[in-house]
Amino acid sequence: MDVLWDLEEGHEVTVRQVHATLSQGRDVAYTTVMTVMDRLARKGMTIQHKDGRAYRYAARTTRAAMTADLMRGTLSDLGSGDREPALVAFVEEASAEDLAALRRALAALDAD
Repeated sequence: MDVLWDLEEGHEVTVRQVHATLSQGRDVAYTTVMTVMDRLARKGMTIQHKDGRAYRYAARTTRAAMTADLMRGTLSDLGSGDREPALVAFVEEASAEDLAALRRALAALDAD
């Protein structure tokens, strides 16, 4: 997903292009990349378009949106008594920059 997120919005790549990018940093089999890309498409995490004999892929959503969705899903899986301690634990480990971002987001919500 990092390879897809690093692309310009709306840009699509083939498995070959993803493999070439990943191969610069580690030894990875082309078939492994092809399998993972297909699975990501089946899970709805990527957009897959047929282009001749190959498929082209793009991220369905941004990294931030996917992370937020995962966080919401995790919180919704917790019982009501576990949500507050989980949020507090998260905030206790947050950096100063993260806390500033949270304060800005809360202020924006209060302004609405």
